[in-house]
Amino acid sequence: MISQWVVHYGYAAVFSLLLFGIVGLPVPDEWLLTFAGYLVFTGKFHAFPALAAAFLGSMCGITVSYGLGRSFGLFLLHHYGRFFSVTPEKMNRVHAWFGRFGTWTLLVGYFIPGVRHCTAVVAGASSLGLLSFSIFAYSGALIWSATFIGIGYFFGDQWTFVLRQIQRHLAVYAGLAIGMILIYLVGRFRGKTK
Repeated sequence: MISQWVVHYGYAAVFSLLLFGIVGLPVPDEWLLTFAGYLVFTGKFHAFPALAAAFLGSMCGITVSYGLGRSFGLFLLHHYGRFFSVTPEKMNRVHAWFGRFGTWTLLVGYFIPGVRHCTAVVAGASSLGLLSFSIFAYSGALIWSATFIGIGYFFGDQWTFVLRQIQRHLAVYAGLAIGMILIYLVGRFRGKTK
């Protein structure tokens, strides 16, 4: 159904589907981008408008997520955080961590399944400045869009096979990264309780 929308509505479908997909609706984002690249390969799309539609859709979607985190995230944490053991001290630590390292998750988070939907909300809730958010999030949107459109274009008729291989490996790497982070956090927690 999505492929029919993209073929029928063109760049507008790429833009709007990515906008809603980044916000969190169940849109197969990588598939959509790679399919757009395949349409560039077949001549149905032109490269620059396809990349522009993908970049702008991703950029708008992540900005909406950031705004939601900034508007409602802090409100919810301040009013209901105590029920989840979220204290002002913990929020200050998250804000400091995001200031040091978290901006990089905005850049690379696009490539990790499930992460791109959360990073902007967390960035907004941790009061990350708009300029820092924009630099990292929009750069990530451009690199991510160009990467998957490029895959669809360069692999042509083989794009579905290549995308499946990439997604399988991304899921494995994401699982390893999450496992390493959990081990690190458990180690730090145990170190503090001794």
